[in-house]
Amino acid sequence: MRIDSGTRREASILHADLDSFYASVEQRDDPALRGRPVIVGGGVVLAASYEAKARGVRTPMPGREARALCPDAIEVRPRFEAYMEASRAVFEIFRDTTPLVEGISVDEAFLDVAGLRRLVGDPVAIAETLRSRVRTEVGLPITVGLARTKFLAKVASAVGKPDGLLEVAPGTELAFLHPLPVRRLWGVGPVTEAKLADAGVATVGDMARLGQKALCHIVGPGAGRHLFALSLAQDPRRVETGRRRSSIGSQRALGRRPRPEAEIEATIIAIVERLGKRLRGADRVCRTVVLRLRFDDFSRATRSRTLPEATDRTQVLMGCARALFDDALPLIRERGCTLIGLSLASLDDSDSLQMTLPFDDDHQPELDATMDELRNRFGRDSVTRAVLVGRDHGDDAPMLPD
Repeated sequence: MRIDSGTRREASILHADLDSFYASVEQRDDPALRGRPVIVGGGVVLAASYEAKARGVRTPMPGREARALCPDAIEVRPRFEAYMEASRAVFEIFRDTTPLVEGISVDEAFLDVAGLRRLVGDPVAIAETLRSRVRTEVGLPITVGLARTKFLAKVASAVGKPDGLLEVAPGTELAFLHPLPVRRLWGVGPVTEAKLADAGVATVGDMARLGQKALCHIVGPGAGRHLFALSLAQDPRRVETGRRRSSIGSQRALGRRPRPEAEIEATIIAIVERLGKRLRGADRVCRTVVLRLRFDDFSRATRSRTLPEATDRTQVLMGCARALFDDALPLIRERGCTLIGLSLASLDDSDSLQMTLPFDDDHQPELDATMDELRNRFGRDSVTRAVLVGRDHGDDAPMLPD
């Protein structure tokens, strides 16, 4: 079996992942929470400390279910500004370690430290220093995985949690990977895991021995080729810097109790308002709007629509999102809706738009810009739509720049 690790001779790709990020920030800032089960969020668990996870609490579990599993858990409201401040401090340490940093989310990143041995030491020493700095300067635990590929580095950090450091040394990749359960691989969710289990495939080694052709019959040709390559530790991707998102999105958990359709629609309107502002703030435009739903039986559905031309106008995005919602209403009425999300995909830079002649008076761009400026100056809810007055649709989770 060949391992595609490029030309790397040593495990010089790091995957650094903060442990139970939101909960760890809360425990850092309030000594009374340390060593105790902490749940961030109320209606839905946004994060859980390892003490709560040991009792079975997971994200995004409904709060009622989490409290049943862990009655003595301490619930705290999320403080997204505090989490963003901590994230920025950690990323400063990442970038001080190496210029080759690829952020994955606000609490994890890939770092390429190849070529730094003469300057600061071998990759393991660099990882140890990084962990020490994050603990000392930011006050948070972080786990680091090291490998010759991004995929294996990420798997190593997951296996090494919490607050650990795990290197997959060159030549030991398959010995490390093959005993692991198949759910450790990117692209293996509950549905795929169940299909593989029905075929007698429980570990990554089982998958590798099964072969690509048989795997494609079970999960489909695209997924089969992808998973078979990962089962052989093949991942040629490099750590990329400066790459912009291909989509942005947001979602809201609605809980298990029935919600009026007007309330669900108002949630969609609130999400569109915020995504439109994000889109313009990043000087991006989008072509595709995607609606995601989770139902009372935990099944999911996705609806999408591609626009005739790319746009950053809230009104256009709103019309598309409402049309998708109307199409999904029969399913929502039949199965109940516990989570709703919206994504703007096929993003491009705003200067890629083709200029058109102003045949009609259109003041929508000026209106959007004015609304954005007012909200930046006086707060998110200083100007809002009538349907949203008096409604609380929660805060957006922290995220990397768009």
